[in-house]
Amino acid sequence: MPQKVRKGEELNEKTLNKFLQENKLIKDRKSELNVTQFATGFSNLTYLLNIEGKQLVLRRPPVGAIKRGHDMGREFKVLSGLNKGFAKAPKAYVYTADEAIIGAPFYVMEYVDGVILSRKEAKKRAVLASDFAIVADSWLNTFVDLHRFDYEAVGLGDLGRPKGYVERQVLNWGKQYLRAATEEIPEAEKVMAWLEANQPRQYDFSLIHNDYKYDNVVFKEGDWAAIRAILDWEMCTLGDPLMDLGTSLAYWTMPTDNELVLKSWPSPTTLDGNPSRQELVELYGEKSGRSVKNLIFYYAYGLFKVAVIVQQIYYRYNKGLTTDERFANLNQATRLFCSMAWQAIQRKRIE
Repeated sequence: MPQKVRKGEELNEKTLNKFLQENKLIKDRKSELNVTQFATGFSNLTYLLNIEGKQLVLRRPPVGAIKRGHDMGREFKVLSGLNKGFAKAPKAYVYTADEAIIGAPFYVMEYVDGVILSRKEAKKRAVLASDFAIVADSWLNTFVDLHRFDYEAVGLGDLGRPKGYVERQVLNWGKQYLRAATEEIPEAEKVMAWLEANQPRQYDFSLIHNDYKYDNVVFKEGDWAAIRAILDWEMCTLGDPLMDLGTSLAYWTMPTDNELVLKSWPSPTTLDGNPSRQELVELYGEKSGRSVKNLIFYYAYGLFKVAVIVQQIYYRYNKGLTTDERFANLNQATRLFCSMAWQAIQRKRIE
C-alpha cells in the first residue's frame, strides 16, 4: 500500500498539476492533488496520484542515481509498445524529459488495482498451499507468454541487440560491480571470472523482463489464476530468456536456504505450496518447450546480477545520495548473494 512520501523524494505538486492538465490527464490544474508513495521496491521511485476522482501512477529515477539503467523514456517506450498487443502491461499515458517539472524525467501510467504478493501480504491473507500451486502456475504461464510475445509486431524490434547479449551482460555486470564496490568480496571476483569462462555461446532470444518475481505482478483480487499486470519494466530488453529465468531463480528463495538468506530476502516463495527452484526450472521447460541447459551458469548469473543491483543501491546510500534507511545494510545482501553464487558453482546445484 502507498504511504506518505519519504523526505527528500517529494514532488512539486504545482508544476505537476500544470503538466497533467496540459496533457489532458486532468481538467483543472487547480484540482486538489494527493500524492503518496509506494514503499516497496529499491529502484525507480513510484508514486500514486489521486486527483479528480482518478488514480494515476508516476515513475521517476531515484535521487542520486546515474541515468544509465534508469531511463524513463525507454521504459515508457516499452510500455507504449506492449500496450499495442500485450494485455498484461499497464497503459502508459505520457512521458517527459523536462527535469524542471519535478526535478527528473518521469512518465505517468494507469494504476492497476489488485494484489501484489509480498511475503507480508501472503501472511496477512493466509494464502493456502493449494492457492500457491495456482499462484505459481499463473505466474509461470505469464512468464512463458512474455517470452513468446511477438515484439516486432508492436515496434519493439530495436529495443536491444540479441546477438552477443550474454557476453555483454557478463561483461557489463562485472564492470558495474567494480564501479559500485565499497568493500572487498573475494567471492565476487571468483564468480565474475567463472561466468566469463563458462558462458553459453549459442542461445535463443526473446523479449525479456529482467526482474520477474511475485511482487512485480498484480493478481486479480479473489482470483489467483488471473494476473492483471506485470510491473517494473525498466530492464526489459531483447535477450536470452534463460537469463531472465536465472534472475527469477535468484529471487526464488526456499525454506531450506540458509537462515541469513531468509532473513535478508523474505519472499512468499518460501511458503508451502510453491515449487522448488529445480521444479520451477522443469515446469518452465515443459511450458516453454525450451531445454534448460547450463542451469548453473544462469542461476549464478542471476544471483550475481541481483548482488550488483543491491550493491549499486547501497553505494548511493553509502555516499549520502539517499537517506532511505532500508538501504543501510544492503552491502550484506551483496556479500550473501555472491557467496550463494559461488557455492552453487562449486556444488553444481541450485538448491
